[in-house]
Amino acid sequence: MARKIMAPLTIETVRSLKAGDSVLLSGVVYTARDAAHLRMQTAIQKGEKLPFDLKGQVIYYAGPTPTPKGRQSGSIGPTTATRMDSTTPLLLQSGLMGMIGKGARGENVKKAMQECPSVYFAALGGGAALMAKCVKSVEVIAYEDLGTESVKRLILSDLPLIVAQDCYGNDYYQQGQKEYINMHKKCR
Repeated sequence: MARKIMAPLTIETVRSLKAGDSVLLSGVVYTARDAAHLRMQTAIQKGEKLPFDLKGQVIYYAGPTPTPKGRQSGSIGPTTATRMDSTTPLLLQSGLMGMIGKGARGENVKKAMQECPSVYFAALGGGAALMAKCVKSVEVIAYEDLGTESVKRLILSDLPLIVAQDCYGNDYYQQGQKEYINMHKKCR
């Protein structure tokens, strides 16, 4: 059974989540991909103000497609998270507590997630149209010139996710592979 959680996240929520947990995320989440991450990294390094306070926030590595008439959002599927691995540790040090994407993360991010307690959620790749139904509003808040890669403020209701990596260094991608291999051995 999926656990309902709210964004922005609290340290208590982050510490209570374990790799493999199913969650339904509601609340405010921001979208940002490669180009936006680079701009935020540069702003932090220059001591400039970011377009939103990172404390407790969740960034969804996504760029929603144009919104069809009568809908709140276009399709909104996850981007491969490793594309943001070089900039993620600095964002975590600046208060970011959650990330949503697809695919495993690099060792630098796993280490940073333990040093700055945070969580990485896996979203269903290929379910972008279904996930759009969880978006209640979308507003561009920064870097509008980046088009689909602009930073957007989303309000979500029960977005289904899996905790892929927790703040204790557990990795559901690795756990799942071990379980699959063990299951396969039993079938021989």
